[in-house]
Amino acid sequence: MRRRSFLKGLSAVPALALLGNVQLLAEAKKAKPKSKNAISFKKALEVVTGGKGAKESDKVQLIVPEIAENGAVVPVKVNVDVPIEKVKSIHILTTKNSNARAADVFLTPRNGKAYFATRIKLSGTQNVVAVAVLKDGSAIMASKPVKVTIGGCG
Repeated sequence: MRRRSFLKGLSAVPALALLGNVQLLAEAKKAKPKSKNAISFKKALEVVTGGKGAKESDKVQLIVPEIAENGAVVPVKVNVDVPIEKVKSIHILTTKNSNARAADVFLTPRNGKAYFATRIKLSGTQNVVAVAVLKDGSAIMASKPVKVTIGGCG
């Protein structure tokens, strides 16, 4: 009889260990650490514009696909219809990536034109925002939604 009780008790040990591991995994998922580079869209826009915000403008042309086959390589083109002498920088932001700042480009008159093209990663369906900061301190922007069919960055 003692042997039978011992074996029953012994079979309960792995079950308890497994239950403990499941609880640890659940806690680890809850406490998912943020990247040291994590920055929200709101904070990124504040940093880029110096806290002044940006106005929607038709002078900023943002060209992105409506549907991105792969979120890891989404082509983005930005053209600012303002003389290059008045444009300080172009910033590409995303609304749902852990780091909203996808690209920052600082321009000079030697660039000839306020234009920028690149590829960015998108973690899922979200808006892509192009912000042009002008030399007078104001900022103008354009935004477009992009639907991602295959995940990009995580």
